Amino acid sequence: MSQTPLTLFVDHQFTSPYAMSVYVTLHEKGIPFVTERLDLGAQQQQQAAYRQQSLTARVPTLMHEGFTLSESSAISEYLEEFFAPPAYAAVYPQDLQLRARARQVQAWLRSDLMPIRNERGTDTVFIHPTPTPLSAAALEAADKLFRVAEQLLNARASNLFGNWCIADTDLALMLNRLIMNGDAVPERLKTYAIQQWQRPSVQLWVQQKRT
Repeated sequence: MSQTPLTLFVDHQFTSPYAMSVYVTLHEKGIPFVTERLDLGAQQQQQAAYRQQSLTARVPTLMHEGFTLSESSAISEYLEEFFAPPAYAAVYPQDLQLRARARQVQAWLRSDLMPIRNERGTDTVFIHPTPTPLSAAALEAADKLFRVAEQLLNARASNLFGNWCIADTDLALMLNRLIMNGDAVPERLKTYAIQQWQRPSVQLWVQQKRT
């Protein structure tokens, strides 16, 4: 394995939920890496040099030994296979079906629940909460989020699939979009999300300096 640190391109405010997911993956696996910040408001991700590196011109993008990859779940899956267990910590379940379920959860959180993502952006989680009430559409999306999360999370379970996996971080962040803004969340899911938020790798992201 190369000892050259990997490079992870993130948004300059450390608010991207997708960059956070990969950042946590790298820390959980104990892989040396450096971060490069891009100001998305200034469209730095659209500059020619970055577009040559990132196929989709988005963050996060990972650079590893001349290979670049964007889209967060693809990056985490790549890291899990290249820096594979047991030599490195696992970030996905080792059981085939549970691993597929974890990837399903990740894909769903990235493609659904748009009203929550629109009305409770991650700036409201990491920088400043919003007092604006949820719309009817967002409340409907929240009910769907709660239903799915409660179906996945066994009673008194600390993690979705026994041992922690990266889908736990992704789900906790979606729940925290509501919790951090004072929206009503079932107590069991609130406890789960708060516990997940205390994970050291997650706290490294949460405690980043922001303006």
